[in-house]
Amino acid sequence: MAVRAAVLPAIGAQLEITAIDLPDPGPGQVRVRLAAAGVCHSDLSLSNGTMRVPVPAVLGHEGAGTVVAVGEGVTHVSPGTPVVLNWAPSCGSCHACGLGEVWLCANALNGAADVYARTADGTELHPGLNVAAFAEETVVSASCVLPLPEGVPLTDAALLGCAVLTGYGAVHHSAKVRPGETVAVFGVGGVGLATLQSARIAGASRIIAVDVSAEKEELARAAGATDYVLASDTTPREIRALTGKQGVDVSVECVGRAVSIRAAWDSTRRGGRTTVVGIGGKDQEVTFNALEIFHWGRTLSGCVYGNTDPARDLPVLAEHVREGRLDLTALVTEHIALEGIPAAFENMLAGKGGRALVVF
Repeated sequence: MAVRAAVLPAIGAQLEITAIDLPDPGPGQVRVRLAAAGVCHSDLSLSNGTMRVPVPAVLGHEGAGTVVAVGEGVTHVSPGTPVVLNWAPSCGSCHACGLGEVWLCANALNGAADVYARTADGTELHPGLNVAAFAEETVVSASCVLPLPEGVPLTDAALLGCAVLTGYGAVHHSAKVRPGETVAVFGVGGVGLATLQSARIAGASRIIAVDVSAEKEELARAAGATDYVLASDTTPREIRALTGKQGVDVSVECVGRAVSIRAAWDSTRRGGRTTVVGIGGKDQEVTFNALEIFHWGRTLSGCVYGNTDPARDLPVLAEHVREGRLDLTALVTEHIALEGIPAAFENMLAGKGGRALVVF
């Protein structure tokens, strides 16, 4: 069956809106009609080669929609079930999964190398990060679909598949923010806004948002920021001034640049925790000297997918949405603002009653 999709023909190329031949779901597979797809900074990282994926490919790893068909052996969803796509399903059998660290599953991205569809001329296509959400419909492994809990609008739910899980997990699972602690969030994109909301939910007493754009202050404060700092060479000094010259208990870096990682580290109090969520390139080198590591006693940690287990955490997030503690619409910019993601993609989904959610 032919559907339209945004195809990345090669690394560094522009996406092309074109018809693709999408097969019926085979054993253990599910076909989903997309209601919404999130456009995340990671999609740019995939398109420009910062993160490697086989190409040609259909990108898009944040998505939600409705099941239209299931293959043999699929029992946890059926046609008509609203679902959220999970781009990093855990295998349950590798070393990391055995330790309960499912977000580090060694086999989570194996499906990205599969051929899941073809263009009209027969060119083989790969499913980006497993789910290929930049399309009207997609076919994925059954492990990549999670039933959407009741009470969450389907067209907003796509953001639960990456941005919200990542921001929530960075606060609650990686940094383990405690009530009354102070938090700084570097980068007010979709993940940063989810992190700000999550810090508020965790009971942080002071939440400082940092970004290069003054225009994002209103968004940041609406998400829970108590203070807003424009990123500069003096950012750590400004944050210490706001926290009794101590620095924050927790810094969460959501950009993936050496300068912001270093600033997040320098803004953290002695004995505090710095969590890096942003995905940077190999050229982004951060340096520390041995004495400062000893003296400051800080913890610096990476954070993959928010250190979350989507099957466990999705119902928790849905409850926060239903109770009004988590506002998904606050993460969305209503226009395409990501280089390489043409406005035609938004029009493609809108033509089918869907929506492109830009959280860049």
